[in-house]
Amino acid sequence: HVLLSADYDQIELRVLAHITGDPGLLDAFRRGEDIHTVTAAEVFGVAPDGVTPEMRRQAKVFNYGIAYGISDFGLASQLGIGRAEAQRFMDTYFARYPRVQDYTRTTVELARRQGYVTTLLNRRRYLPDILSRNRVIREAAERNAINAPIQGTAADIIKIAMLRIHRDLLPGPSGLEMILQIHDELLFELPEALVPDVAPRIREIMERAYQLAAPLAVSVACGPNWQDLVDVA
Repeated sequence: HVLLSADYDQIELRVLAHITGDPGLLDAFRRGEDIHTVTAAEVFGVAPDGVTPEMRRQAKVFNYGIAYGISDFGLASQLGIGRAEAQRFMDTYFARYPRVQDYTRTTVELARRQGYVTTLLNRRRYLPDILSRNRVIREAAERNAINAPIQGTAADIIKIAMLRIHRDLLPGPSGLEMILQIHDELLFELPEALVPDVAPRIREIMERAYQLAAPLAVSVACGPNWQDLVDVA
């Protein structure tokens, strides 16, 4: 037997692109580009082939942090830079992806009015502290308002995928077992001989679990243990 890992690629950023409808994010995903490299090129003002590993690492912090309502102080702390430089990065990011900034603002306003936000599948996250007089508590609720539709939708999608895999692949004596869910990844145990047949079927089910404007993508790998996994074509 071997382990097989099926992992959604940047699912939360794909959900963000879908929810916001931001053309820059959508175009990058539809072209199959690496979104962190694209963002790094924009923020640092270099060509994509001039992006260094450190630039890409920082862009990954932008993409996930800013989308979840991170402040200039928080961004500065994570990147080890000054607040003024962090604010400049944020301004550049929002100039490149303006609908992300629109989303953060309108979502917080909506949460204040109705007291909750929803995922794309209409699951609610209630935010009782969104009108708190305590600034620290209120701002935490605002970040949750921004984050919940994105992270919650990603969680909904992988649950749909798990149900469909259980329905379509697991019945019968094949020896395939779904043993773990780790965030955006599913881990299976199966006879090695089944990998060529099962791997593409798992990928297809997961990629079709929900139709986003930024298409879902899944990486599949297998190996004798979780550390020594090798990509499956």
